[in-house]
Amino acid sequence: MQLVVGTLSTWSLRALMCGQVADIKLDLIPINLEKQGYKAEVLKYSSTGLVPALLVDDFVVHDSLAIAEYFNECSDGALYPKNQLERAQARSLCMEMHSGFMNLRGRCPFTFDDVAPLGELNEALRNEVERIEMIFAQAKGPFMFDQAGAVDAFYAILAFRLNAYGVFFNGKAGEYQQSLLSWPLLRRAIELAKGFK
Repeated sequence: MQLVVGTLSTWSLRALMCGQVADIKLDLIPINLEKQGYKAEVLKYSSTGLVPALLVDDFVVHDSLAIAEYFNECSDGALYPKNQLERAQARSLCMEMHSGFMNLRGRCPFTFDDVAPLGELNEALRNEVERIEMIFAQAKGPFMFDQAGAVDAFYAILAFRLNAYGVFFNGKAGEYQQSLLSWPLLRRAIELAKGFK
């Protein structure tokens, strides 16, 4: 299987980490999204013109959520909890990450560079940060559920972004945030991503 990924693409990182959690062997095809004409390069692999894209034989699976679901099926359910209700909760948290937190994304672009702390938050951004803190506080331990899964892969990238902008939580939320930041899979994915050209 080949995974098409892009520079500074948080969704590429999430798909990559889901593959790592599920122990899927992937050949990466990195595309520099900061380079002129990158869209034409992406279109060689996926008709959406977006990354990530998973190439399996003659099929293309696009969108990080669909890729995570495919990896889950390939790994006998490794990405989600065995308990049905927890599995539903895990999927809803992934979907919330996938479609939400637009103010945070707009105000805090993903970066590997040093940036200034956020400072005072407007109401919309404060509401999103408080929601993230509430989600993080639900974690059972070092991971959201009993073992590492898709939720942790999706939110680890968010924890990295928050850390870059000086947003730290206290209590259980802070423990989960720090657990994600120290997760070897996140560190490995970030190191790989820094090398995407």
